[in-house]
Amino acid sequence: MTNTVLRNFLEIPYDELEQLNLEAKEKVSKRTSPEELQEYYLKYLHDEKRLKAVTVCFTDIEGRFHMLDYDKKFLLKSYDNLTFDGSSIRGFSVVNESDLRLAIDWGSFRWLPSDVFGPGKVIVFGLIKDRDGANYSSDFRGRLKEYCDKLYNEQQITANISVECEGFLFQGANAEQTFSSREGFQLVSSGGYFNSLPKDPLKLFIDNLAEAQRAMAFQNEKDHPEVAPSQFELNYTYCDALLAADQLQFYKLVARQVAANMGMTACFLPKPVAGINGSGMHCNMSLSQKGKNLFWDPQGEDRLSQKGWDFVDRLLNSANDICLILNSSVNAYRRLDPHFEAPNQIKSSAVDRTSMVRIPLGNEKSARIEVRTVAPDANPYLAFLILLRTGMEGPMTETISSEQRRTRTRFLPGNIYDAVRLFKSSEFITEMIGADNKEKFVERKMASADRCPKELGTMVKTSEILFHHEVTNQYLWSKF
Repeated sequence: MTNTVLRNFLEIPYDELEQLNLEAKEKVSKRTSPEELQEYYLKYLHDEKRLKAVTVCFTDIEGRFHMLDYDKKFLLKSYDNLTFDGSSIRGFSVVNESDLRLAIDWGSFRWLPSDVFGPGKVIVFGLIKDRDGANYSSDFRGRLKEYCDKLYNEQQITANISVECEGFLFQGANAEQTFSSREGFQLVSSGGYFNSLPKDPLKLFIDNLAEAQRAMAFQNEKDHPEVAPSQFELNYTYCDALLAADQLQFYKLVARQVAANMGMTACFLPKPVAGINGSGMHCNMSLSQKGKNLFWDPQGEDRLSQKGWDFVDRLLNSANDICLILNSSVNAYRRLDPHFEAPNQIKSSAVDRTSMVRIPLGNEKSARIEVRTVAPDANPYLAFLILLRTGMEGPMTETISSEQRRTRTRFLPGNIYDAVRLFKSSEFITEMIGADNKEKFVERKMASADRCPKELGTMVKTSEILFHHEVTNQYLWSKF
């Protein structure tokens, strides 16, 4: 039996964790220089003897989360020369150009709840660089950071995003990897919207997840069971776009680990169970400038400013071009069904939840738009970058009237093949992400689609789960 008394790794109570992580967020919101942040955290790592490792994480082109643990002492010596094999990450570099660098983004430094991640660890995001030190073009976290910095430095504009990310809790560990269409997933709860007993397994999971989020300074707002049985949603306050994407990756990671600790599976597939509501990731977005909400106008239509309506119109105009980025899996096209409150119509509305863009009831502080077509398995960095750039810079080939926004009938693609075709033919997409990334993304999406039945049908198929980019592993793909 291992003598745990010999180990003295860092374990911080949840209330202290929350305070430390809130202070870390505050440093970034005050735009502390990267040099000052680096000096601060390097000194902390040097002085804190109870830390054993630093987890450095990044996201691939499809949105899959990757983590490497570096021994703390090694990291202190080599933080400016961390490398990894990019050819091992699907959609990154090829074998003959495989070496990539990881630069530490010190502003993303966070302390972790030890009962979820283990004791003695902290986590930080890496920015991917190519061999010569330039920003790697397929690192969309880096590209989102660049764009947000540009907005602020040139126009003093901050992009604010808050996501409502839904998921399911299923019986058994690794339920996705062992999925069979004959048996389907086993629900842990048969309750519905806001309906779960305090000690129900779903509610216990939600409570544990909410506690971990609070400790990681998510600044929770509310949590509850969703409309579908065994479905959950935890909401937290809005923040700048880069932090919103980081927190979304943490949200899913912590949910999966909390569920695994309970012998269950947290699932973020858009439509894992046929016949009930799927899971979305509604993106609430606004722009602010020197503290002023640029989307608010008390005299505007639905109290949205002209800048806000221009943003909406650009999104509607390019809806088909960007659909594959927002709905990037075979399974995502099951969800876009208005019978289950999922938006497949390219229109906006203050009330109709089948619309691509909804204008929620708001005031000077909360005025925003809600993009409802985003699936929870989208790459958040790529999705947020495209939503922002489309809303700010996208083409407006026609003047859209208020009546047209609400009544004209245009639909999003009904399957991934149509979405890929529209994506490939879009010059706007080429301009936004580059021809190489466009080709890489299509290649990954088609590789997955070709492993699945072309017809969706009414039953969730085994292959659309096993070959999903967030579920599968390298071994399974090599066996196909």
